Amino acid sequence: QVQLVESGGGSVQTGGSLRLSCAASGYTFSSYCMGWFRQVPGKEREGVATITRNGSRTYYSDAVKGRFTISQDNAKNTLYLQMNSLKPGNTAMYYCAADPCRTGWTASPNYWGQGTQVTVSS
Repeated sequence: QVQLVESGGGSVQTGGSLRLSCAASGYTFSSYCMGWFRQVPGKEREGVATITRNGSRTYYSDAVKGRFTISQDNAKNTLYLQMNSLKPGNTAMYYCAADPCRTGWTASPNYWGQGTQVTVSS
């Protein structure tokens, strides 16, 4: 079955960087769309960045554009999110998601990881 396991979260100060990783298994990695989403208590989960199959296109929320970079390593079946110039507002639980690229998949991806916490202090 599909498994997504995130890692790399932690606590950093404002302006710091973190790189999240998502190890995927149970499907043909390069054939799925993938993305990073985040959620804070009391709010809905929101999209941060997505990447199409084979990494051909990437999309970012306005809040992170220019500071975050999504990428994937097909040989390692791993998705990454490089986060630079972090701000306290980026504090959230970050989730990796995968989907067979259905139309509108970002609204409700088929598969989710368990999440990794990112905390940015001022």
